[in-house]
Amino acid sequence: MSSESTEQHDLSPTDSVGGNDRYSLPSRIHLELEKESSTDFKQFEANNQCRHYARIHVEPQEKSNTNFKQFVIKKLQKSCQCSPTKAKNTIFGFIPVLQWLPKYDLKKNILGDVMSGLIVGILLVPQSIAYSLLAGQEPIYGLYTSFFASIIYFLLGTSRHISVGIFGILCLMIGEVVDRELNKAGYDTAHIAPSLGTVSSESTLLNQTSDRICDRSCYAIAVGSTVTFMAGVYQVAMGFFQVGFISVYLSDALLSGFVTGASFTILTSQAKYLLGLSLPRSNGVGSLITTWIHIFRNIHKTNICDLITSLLCLLVLLPTKELNEHFKSKLKAPIPTELFVIVAATLASHFGKLNEKYNTSISGHIPTGFIPPRAPDWNLIPSVAIDAIAMSIIGFAITVSLSEMFAKKHGYTVRANQEMYAIGFCNIVPSFFHCFTTSAALAKTLVKESTGCQTQLSGVVTALVLLLVLLVIAPLFYSLQKSVLGVITIVNLRGALRKFKDLPKMWRVNRMDTVIWFVTMLSSALISTEIGLLIGVCFSMFCVILRTQKPKSSLLGLVEESEIFESMSAYKNLQAKPHIKIFRFLAPLYYINKEYFKSALYKKTLNPVLVKAAQKKAAKRKIQKETVTFSGIQDEVSVQFSHDLLELHTIVIDCSAIQFLDTAGIQTLKEIRRDYEAIGIQVLLAQCNPSVRDSLARAEYCQREDENLFYSVYEAVAFAEETQNQKGICIPNGQSLSSDQSIK
Repeated sequence: MSSESTEQHDLSPTDSVGGNDRYSLPSRIHLELEKESSTDFKQFEANNQCRHYARIHVEPQEKSNTNFKQFVIKKLQKSCQCSPTKAKNTIFGFIPVLQWLPKYDLKKNILGDVMSGLIVGILLVPQSIAYSLLAGQEPIYGLYTSFFASIIYFLLGTSRHISVGIFGILCLMIGEVVDRELNKAGYDTAHIAPSLGTVSSESTLLNQTSDRICDRSCYAIAVGSTVTFMAGVYQVAMGFFQVGFISVYLSDALLSGFVTGASFTILTSQAKYLLGLSLPRSNGVGSLITTWIHIFRNIHKTNICDLITSLLCLLVLLPTKELNEHFKSKLKAPIPTELFVIVAATLASHFGKLNEKYNTSISGHIPTGFIPPRAPDWNLIPSVAIDAIAMSIIGFAITVSLSEMFAKKHGYTVRANQEMYAIGFCNIVPSFFHCFTTSAALAKTLVKESTGCQTQLSGVVTALVLLLVLLVIAPLFYSLQKSVLGVITIVNLRGALRKFKDLPKMWRVNRMDTVIWFVTMLSSALISTEIGLLIGVCFSMFCVILRTQKPKSSLLGLVEESEIFESMSAYKNLQAKPHIKIFRFLAPLYYINKEYFKSALYKKTLNPVLVKAAQKKAAKRKIQKETVTFSGIQDEVSVQFSHDLLELHTIVIDCSAIQFLDTAGIQTLKEIRRDYEAIGIQVLLAQCNPSVRDSLARAEYCQREDENLFYSVYEAVAFAEETQNQKGICIPNGQSLSSDQSIK
């Protein structure tokens, strides 16, 4: 075997593209095997005037003719079959803690789990209280939510690192639903909610959905827990029917844009607390703009004490948060600045009697212990069922994406279906204990991982910290100003707002994703969170369709001393095959882009319909240049029958990027083949995947299964050259010796 046959010719790093490997390696192997079969390759070609080329001819597997009724019965029998082993696997699969806890390595993991659980618990205390305001609830309910979510995910979750609890975006969405339902019920949303356990004569109304007196706070948590219950039901249903694929429609760019847009809404909703204003929360379309209008109209009512407190807290929290971020690799644990600020602000408010002297808004009485469980308000389900759909999808998508990200980083696997069950029950069960919707949160998950978390046991430690607060410490936050909680919420939006710094890089990498980010961000901020998410999903799907409607197409040339064909518009020094055009289409061929496929192919080669019409007119009028009218479009075609135009004898279509064909796509290929053959040009298909080959076979595109289909572009081009050189021996129209004949 000559040295030329074994020499490998690869593109340089600057010229390589993602799909080249599929061409280079098979082509080299094919040539080596082919040349090894003869000691003198040139003599072999001389002795065989018409060579065999690797056309696609494989025999499909025979499919068993299974009766549908028998198939269903067999599946049901397999599903309903019960055995001790199957029951054990089902229980252990549904409650993963039973699998990993008996194998827990105490010496190796306990220190990291305790440390991370303790730190996350300390961080969750101020955030749970602060985000309760965002959800339109009393502070105690945020602590309940984080406590129950940590316990339930410990039992049912498969990720070792994510932290499940309150999440700002979901709290915002709950708060919007709560305010809407409070308005419907006749409660004054501008009124400061009374403390739990007290009933204000101003806000006490008869709740029509209950048989007892329920104040504003009571009704607010009834709405929140009902939404939470419905969101959990949806998530468990998605897990049962295994429809988690819904989350794939929420791309990274879409989720990032949605979180950033919702962050502006969160910031706006907390601005009134920083200024000490008592304003109703704006709901519906344009709530962000409406809220700022209300703020500026009432800015003269700003509480100076709340404003000063907010500025002092910002001056402390922002620098320390940045320092934590900058030195996170050197710090064993982040400094719990939020907790220090809350303690200092509470002491200052209590001993300075800021509420009595300056009428600052405070958290009020936070009771200890647990309130007796209560079922969600079933009468509210019709009003909140639609709102819960968006919350369930967002909560599930964020939880699964974070769990898979950290599982991949640390070398273990998570079960997405089980994650749906876990986050679903983290909503269903706590909804009976006065909680609101939860999911994983990136900021707390990063803290949990960076402080040495090893297993889900760290969630139990977090729950114990929250339990201590619930049983003992909670009443001490009575004098805490709401402006401090608003500052904590706003400071925690830094990560989402920093996404603007990544936009130049995102634009360089993928402009379409950047546009999706902007559309989702602006619609979520300026319209509403739910509608913004829907607009983002629809626009993202439209962009996918747009990419396939007008995809890139190009003519290919041969890379020197290789069997690789690449785009002539993208790379230099490529060899164009004389009288052969090689066309690549980078999208599926289906009803949306079939006309674009034809127009792109005709533009880069020639239009057979116009050529045929020109030939007829030229034959009649005996002229070489004619104005041709086709479908109402006039086109000037130069016809030189014996020279340039009809020297093109073959068009090879590289189908490697065509993932599938539909009926319209197959019909388009048939029309193209018919029109080109009418003017003496053969059309060959190369590198068709099994799905495309199967579609072509079912549609009877070829008279024979292997006719005009080739494994590679190189073999199709070689076949075209050979058939033109050996027209006297090879059968016309791309026919050659049958595949069962051998060259001897």
